[in-house]
Amino acid sequence: MRQPSLTSTASFQALAQHADIATTWQMRDLFAADPQRFERFSDEAAGLFLDYSKNRLDGRTLELLMQLARERGVEPRRDAMFLGARINNTEGRAVLHTALRAPRGASHVVDGVDINADIHAVLDRVKTFTDAVRSGEWLGHTGKPITDVVNIGIGGSDLGPKMVVLALRHYAHPRLRMHFVSNVDGHDMDAALSQVDPETTLFIVASKTFTTTETMMNAQTARRWFLAHAPAESAEHALAKHFVAASTNTEAIKTFGIDPANMFPFWDWVGGRYSVWSAIGLPVALAVGFGYFKDFLAGAHELDEHFRTAPLEQNLPALLGLIGFWNRQFLACSSVSIAPYHQDLNRFPAYLQQLDMESNGKRVTRDGQPVDTPTCPAIWGECGTNGQHAYFQLLHQGTDITPMDFIAALRPAHEMDHHHTALLANCFAQSEAFMKGKTADEVRADLAAQGLAPEEVERLTPHKTFPGNRPSNTILMERLTPTTLGALIALYEHKTFVQGVLWDVNSFDQWGVELGKVLAKKIEAELAGEPAPNLHDSSTNGLIARAKAAV
Repeated sequence: MRQPSLTSTASFQALAQHADIATTWQMRDLFAADPQRFERFSDEAAGLFLDYSKNRLDGRTLELLMQLARERGVEPRRDAMFLGARINNTEGRAVLHTALRAPRGASHVVDGVDINADIHAVLDRVKTFTDAVRSGEWLGHTGKPITDVVNIGIGGSDLGPKMVVLALRHYAHPRLRMHFVSNVDGHDMDAALSQVDPETTLFIVASKTFTTTETMMNAQTARRWFLAHAPAESAEHALAKHFVAASTNTEAIKTFGIDPANMFPFWDWVGGRYSVWSAIGLPVALAVGFGYFKDFLAGAHELDEHFRTAPLEQNLPALLGLIGFWNRQFLACSSVSIAPYHQDLNRFPAYLQQLDMESNGKRVTRDGQPVDTPTCPAIWGECGTNGQHAYFQLLHQGTDITPMDFIAALRPAHEMDHHHTALLANCFAQSEAFMKGKTADEVRADLAAQGLAPEEVERLTPHKTFPGNRPSNTILMERLTPTTLGALIALYEHKTFVQGVLWDVNSFDQWGVELGKVLAKKIEAELAGEPAPNLHDSSTNGLIARAKAAV
């Protein structure tokens, strides 16, 4: 049944009327009028605490947003996802990344198959393999233990495992160094190979079909490099000790030289950007050990259960998604900045870029009709406090309003005096500054107190005034652990899902990735020497000509 257009729904129209008033509110006044605002507009689950009080909303705003969520069918669509319905309608697939982190024995029967048993069979193989590598039982072709692991993938096969390995570095095996190659730019592979020894390096080729263009080009380069250093009389045997695959294409990996026993499969109901919980997480299990990898899955599962069962009014992903929708639709916020105040989460903004923008960067609904509102905002960011000395100027005093998500751990993994106190002080101060700003009268008073002449006070006042009233959320955890990281990622997965339902887009396909790839194959052939009879526009033809002339 076709969904009515978003703007035609009664709840959206009620929100639009409410926004006429709400957009005039000053958050300073909201806090002054309600001493319990922080307690009223915060909640926690699965080891995560969400403070959403620094948004331009009140109880009526949330009430209307909940009405919209129910009118758009967030709860039945959520239930359909967990039950394995084919909610990815353009590809006819179920969406079951949540099943990947369900405990052994959980009931997940899809098309008559118990996928829980299949999932845990693969996890058992992952445990056996990673235990062998980490213990030193798995040896390279010259009898030496593995010291370096190079993961070759792209998109979800790179961003997820790389982000998690970096985030959990305090749990990492002291002997294993992890490297990630994704870019088809040869400089990426060159940088990785320059740091490793072929006798002690394990390569993971992460490609479901074993045909991904960039991944296979990098894999073949790594294969040639390895064979150039392996003894000619036993090269194929040696290669099998140094290459494994996260894939489902048995024949292709055998042709490559990988032993099928070292192929770790996953399924077509696992989207790339949701796949770190599957065999794509092999680098994570190698780096931190299978026990911590299981904790990572368990943290996500705890958040899944919260999302599946909690009322929308206390449901963290629903709240985060609905507030983001409010800011996008009614405050005209075209981007969201992610600010993790934890250096080990430095790749988290990049991870969320793919999760959110590849999922909801859509212009048509699930039934192919044009969406009648803006959809996904641009996602960007950097670690605090680095961002404060780079782009926070724009966020504080620029002409656009950019909501912020501040993310912090209350306790650090290090023992360096004072650092964490200073870090948290910066995090909390920035969220306060974005909310409160600094009025012209406050600026004048400060400058006058410094003894500046009245004319100098007036000259400087516009430059030192901060409008404030900038929305932000703050997400806190006790520590950054495998469990809390799993919950944090699942929180954003489900937030993305909620917003996709509101816009009625398919959050689980990515057709926008394909067009450039198709054209690139044609241009690559032309750059390699095939005739190029002006098949393109004048700009593209000119660029091809200049590139060929430079060879």
